[in-house]
Amino acid sequence: MIQIILSVILVLYPYRAASLSTNYYANICPNLENLVRGAVQQQMAQSPITAPATLRLFFHDCFVNGCDASIMIINPSGDDEWHHPDDFTLKPDGFFTVLRAKAAVDADPRCTNKVSCADILALAARDSVLLSGGPYWPVELGRYDGKVSTRNSVVLPHPDYSLDKLYQMFSAFGLDQTDLVALSGGHTFGAASCAFINNRLYPTTDQTMNPQFANQLRGTCPAALNPNIFVFLDATTFAAFDNAYYKNLQQGKGLLASDQILYNDPRTQGTVNMFASNQGAFFQAFTNAMTKLGRIQVKSALNGEIRRDCRFPN
Repeated sequence: MIQIILSVILVLYPYRAASLSTNYYANICPNLENLVRGAVQQQMAQSPITAPATLRLFFHDCFVNGCDASIMIINPSGDDEWHHPDDFTLKPDGFFTVLRAKAAVDADPRCTNKVSCADILALAARDSVLLSGGPYWPVELGRYDGKVSTRNSVVLPHPDYSLDKLYQMFSAFGLDQTDLVALSGGHTFGAASCAFINNRLYPTTDQTMNPQFANQLRGTCPAALNPNIFVFLDATTFAAFDNAYYKNLQQGKGLLASDQILYNDPRTQGTVNMFASNQGAFFQAFTNAMTKLGRIQVKSALNGEIRRDCRFPN
């Protein structure tokens, strides 16, 4: 059923709009990238979870209705993407980053109401990675903002999905197996609620989990489910964007079942091993995958707009 829904969506909205270009705003808002990066730096100085929150926000946005910043829309009725259970764990810090960057961009008279929230989110996600020690990549720009956000439109990968189910979702968006493993590397920083891992700890430990790691997690996550307790996705270098995530998978220390399956399944184990031993290879694959992710169901002037306030359609 998921594949049918996604296939229909992709027929209606192509992966990439012809107008996407890395220099799209060169003559419109020439200082755009510096303005966005400055805002990301300011937000990161205020909150240590800004970077992973912003990257996760971009992924959740692109996987639902495409990269159109519809995740930012607030509907008075509460019928919007953010109020879906799969999005409700998104941290406010990611939203604040985009709003701060939008304000900085619109404060430049050359840029006022000329840069989409979708493009600002794409740049902010890249800068969140870069400023955390990760790679730089040129971001394709020229997206328009979506006008609609509904709770029922949200279909996202779950932590308990099998590799087959994960790949089914990713491939529907033109992402291949290497993209799946590389984008999962975004879990090299950030945190997850105990609610996503308690079934791996209680009543008995998931046999694919490192026993010492499981004991450590039980010290943080009680058997009585508490979604307000969080643990780092990568406890070794939790604030840095690096390849430690893949090294953890090799040791049975993947926090989510959907993380650990990437090493346990022979179809993706080789890619995990390569990224664990070669950070440059991971960075290259990640930047390629992020570029492809950013092309999903891009809106144009025909079906989108440049939102004046990222939280509300014009």
